[in-house]
Amino acid sequence: MVQVYLSIGSNIDRESNLRSGLTALAELFDDLTLSSLFESEAVGFDGSPFYNMVVGFQTTQNIEQLSKTLREIEFKFGRELNAKKFSPRTLDLDILLYGDLIQTEPVQLPRDEITFNAFVLWPLAEIAPQQVHPVLKKTYQSLWQSYDKETQHLQIIPFNWQG
Repeated sequence: MVQVYLSIGSNIDRESNLRSGLTALAELFDDLTLSSLFESEAVGFDGSPFYNMVVGFQTTQNIEQLSKTLREIEFKFGRELNAKKFSPRTLDLDILLYGDLIQTEPVQLPRDEITFNAFVLWPLAEIAPQQVHPVLKKTYQSLWQSYDKETQHLQIIPFNWQG
């Protein structure tokens, strides 16, 4: 079993798509650990605000299987096959960490955006504060403490999901 952390986000029918995505993940993986739900501005394009959170779980799937599984969930909930990187999303599931794996292909791990997007780092620091970034060798709590919080503004949104 390997510990995995995902970023999950949506800016189209946000709450409904997040709930559906969480339910799909819970059907496949046991014991999901959920961060708080955050609202953030769209990054990289002009668009509606996103709901974002980080989800942790353990899996026996290898990285290729997990990537395929997550893409299937995204497509099930309306993600377009050729969606541009910076565009609205019904559901976006990104692998942030797969154990301590460091790689660039087929998925970049650890994902770069951990250190530069508040909507990834804050929720990751919330559910895995003492976990150490495999490249930077710093905890996510310490990375969040030193993060310039004026660069991106987040708001915690009340959210209750019973999987």
